[in-house]
Amino acid sequence: MRHDEMIGKVQALAQLPDRGSAERATRAVLITLAERLPSGLADHVSAQLPPELADPMRQAAELPSADGRSHTSGERFDLTVFAGRIAGRAGTDEDAALREAAAVLEVLDAALTPELNEKVAGALPADIRLLLPSGRAAEATGDSG
Repeated sequence: MRHDEMIGKVQALAQLPDRGSAERATRAVLITLAERLPSGLADHVSAQLPPELADPMRQAAELPSADGRSHTSGERFDLTVFAGRIAGRAGTDEDAALREAAAVLEVLDAALTPELNEKVAGALPADIRLLLPSGRAAEATGDSG
């Protein structure tokens, strides 16, 4: 999927006022996701993204985590921290950050191979996994896992 197409879809799904907001939201979510995922998995995800979105994700995966450890196993944090980091990076509140994250993750789901989507879902805790299209579908049908 091309960069412009991804940003346009995020803008539409998240009902953002302009492409700049969609770009900020997309980058904020991808950077935060890269911090949460093991670095090898983050690299695989970024390899399937356009360069404009892959580069910030790769850079985030390479930086040491907040506790000073490498991201080889991914930083451990929950939905509250996930939303807070996205909100801070996107310049919005946590409720908007969660809506934007769900939109970005839906577009990401369409951009990645099904196998990679399964690996991403498996690397996330249940509360963050609920933002994924598969997580929302499972919640709607009452399937917990």
